[in-house]
Order: sequence, then C-alpha cells, then structure tokens
Amino acid sequence: MSLEKTTEPLPPSSLPELTPAPEPAAREIYHEPPRGTIAEWTITILLLLFLTSMLVQAFVIPTGSMEDSLLIGDHLLVDKLAFAPSGPVSKYVLPYTPPARGDIIVFRYPVDIRQTFVKRCMGVPGDRVRVVNKQVYVNGVKLDEPYKVHKTDYIDSYRDNFPSEPNVMVDSRAIDMLQNHVVNGEVVVPPNSYFAMGDNRDSSLDSRYWGFVPRENIIGKPLIIYWSYDAPSDQLQTSSLGLDHILDVGRNFFVKTRWRRTFMLIHGYPIK
Repeated sequence: MSLEKTTEPLPPSSLPELTPAPEPAAREIYHEPPRGTIAEWTITILLLLFLTSMLVQAFVIPTGSMEDSLLIGDHLLVDKLAFAPSGPVSKYVLPYTPPARGDIIVFRYPVDIRQTFVKRCMGVPGDRVRVVNKQVYVNGVKLDEPYKVHKTDYIDSYRDNFPSEPNVMVDSRAIDMLQNHVVNGEVVVPPNSYFAMGDNRDSSLDSRYWGFVPRENIIGKPLIIYWSYDAPSDQLQTSSLGLDHILDVGRNFFVKTRWRRTFMLIHGYPIK
C-alpha cells in the first residue's frame, strides 16, 4: 500500500491552462521503506541460502564408524559440487570429478534415504572387492590402509572374510549383491554404483550389510571440520538438538571442544 498523500482535484473550471497544479501548502512527510536496501538484503539472503543448500552443507558425525579419521561430534562442511554431474559447459568451469577409491563420501543411506551416512569409497564401477582376514583387496591388490582401525582381535566369518555366507541379518540389497554380483569370490561393483566401508572396520554398518551406494545417492565429500565437540552419540543422533545437548554445550563448551580438530581439512587417501 502506498503511503503518499494525495489531494482532492479542483473543479475543471478553476484549473489554469498549461500550468501545473499547485503543491499543497503543507505536505506531511512519510518515510517509505528503502526499497533498494530491502531488495539488496533479500538477494543477499537468497544467495546465501542457495550457496548453503547447493554448494556446501553442514553435517555432524553421530557414530564411530569412521574412527579415527572422523570422530563422534565432528561438525563438517560438505562440498556438494565435488561429485555433481557435469554439463556441456560446467565441466570446463567447475572441478567436477567422479568419486574415486579412497575418497570419503557423504550419501543418502540406501535403506532409508532420510538418513545420511559418511564412509570411505573402496570400490568404483567395475572394481572387484574382497576381504580376507580383515585385509581388503581391490582388483587382486592388497591395499595399504593407514587410515583404518580394528578394535576387535577375533575374526568374524562374514565381516572379516567377505563375500561369504552372512551370519547376521543383512538388508535385501546385500542379499542381491551376494547372489548376483559375486564372481570368483569377489564382489564386482556394477555401473553407477560404489562400494563403501567405514574406517572403523569392526564397527561399521556399510556395504557389506546393505549393498552398493547408488551414484544418485551421493551428496558430496567433506571439506573441513569447522567444530568438534566431545558429545555422546545419543545426543547427536536426533534430528534436532535436545535440551540435554544444549545444556551440555553451555556448561562445557571450552572443555569439550576439540580445539586441535577445529578447521582441520579432510582429505581422501588415494587407492590405486
């Protein structure tokens, strides 16, 4: 609604010819909204929202499946353009790359896409993957994996010698993988799919248990840890911050913040 003050028009007979209508003797001053400033801020906010949702996104690590590369309570910024499909022009401008062996990837959990997982890419389309006594082989080559940890000493017949007959309940996608994508004792990664494993090999719900990661499920790769806070896993697995977590941060921010991990860059480990 316009805030400008208007005046009643004079009768036609009293209007002088070819002269502008006189200004009112007194005009009230109204302060209209600074439209240019509002427009600038609106555009700025929209751009920030676009950049946040389309270029980077914040995530928190709620479980220990990627220890000790990523810890419970690490807050990450994820590059959503790193693995984006390239177009005819953008492929010459933006550094799009397909996921590679050794990359840490963030993706929608194939069993429930409302959940987001982070794992290490161990196999790309066409790769042959197997595990023998906890040791991973890709395309027949024994991998050197300085990032992985084993926190149990015993050998599990399925987890540590894969592929084999499952000794636990696995998802139907894993059953399909074992029935239709195993050749000569190795899992063969199909097109547009990836095989992912956690660095904490003995405590990771990964492709061994729910099958391949579809290409379209991959969101991006983590860039940096912008904050790391030593919180229990149950406080971080909810969709929103609970009161207990907020109070804990308020009381222990300086004590429980892992300052050495703040602004730590995250790199993959190339697997040839």
